[in-house]
Amino acid sequence: MLKQDDADGTRSFADPAFRADVLAGLERRPRAIPARWFYDRRGSELFEHITDLPEYYPTRTEVAILSRIGDDVRARIGEGRAVVEFGSGSSTKTPLLLEAIAPSAYVPIDISGDFLRASSKVLAARFPNLLVLPFEADFMRPLTLPRTIADAPKLGFFPGSTIGNMTPAMATDLLRAMKASLGEGAMLLIGMDRIKDADVLVPAYDDAAGVTAAFNMNLLERINRELDGTVPIDAFRHEARWNDDRARVEMHLTATRDATFDVDKRPFAIAAGESIHTENSHKYGARDARILLRAGGWTPVAEWTDPDGLFAVYLAEAQAERVAP
Repeated sequence: MLKQDDADGTRSFADPAFRADVLAGLERRPRAIPARWFYDRRGSELFEHITDLPEYYPTRTEVAILSRIGDDVRARIGEGRAVVEFGSGSSTKTPLLLEAIAPSAYVPIDISGDFLRASSKVLAARFPNLLVLPFEADFMRPLTLPRTIADAPKLGFFPGSTIGNMTPAMATDLLRAMKASLGEGAMLLIGMDRIKDADVLVPAYDDAAGVTAAFNMNLLERINRELDGTVPIDAFRHEARWNDDRARVEMHLTATRDATFDVDKRPFAIAAGESIHTENSHKYGARDARILLRAGGWTPVAEWTDPDGLFAVYLAEAQAERVAP
């Protein structure tokens, strides 16, 4: 399966995992495609735009927290840690951490190679004395990190409440994979969004300018571009819903009319009102977050939040395996 022409006129093979997830997701009921496939280059750029929107409180709130806790984090983690960021470096949050703790190296991990290389280049220019080692990979699985940092103590960095995009079971698996990747003695700095009123939550995922809608719809455009899709984009609309029972905001691509289309030469049909579930954003109370971390093999050692309790940042350390409380 070939992609459409890239920006430079070359052609390359589509990610087979993307193909498999899309086909399986369109065949299952209810339909669902994993949110990780939002992040091609265009999707990553749109998400960066989302973080600047007035409705999207998580980024500015987390940035404010990180801006004031740097000295405390540095004192708690000690000297010489290599920072391993699960996801390409944020232009705002990552520099705050790197400036505060003076790490021995920085390893951003991301599945979107183009965006990873671009963001790594920017950070390398900003921190010319820092060893920057971009690592293109799917961080949902345990990884063998570059040998250059094999002997360094490590600090995992997972900002942005991305952990909320996963079901609790998947989030637990990811935390365990992070622990396996980072190794003995590792620590983890992680952001988690708090439960709050739906009238605050839903607009953060359905902004007035329509940027989040474009981010969601870009998944269909990517399917058409990379998987020879014929999805009629105008037959879908972006929808954000608060699911109180599961404490999460859900994003859907909802059909506005009956539609038929092909993906990878396979026919599909969707009825008006049906949807493709594309993202979850789970919200956690303080106790819930600590339980989740412990279930994933991490012991919380510090917690910071904003004055309104909208968002929290946790520092945790890898806990030894145990068979009893």
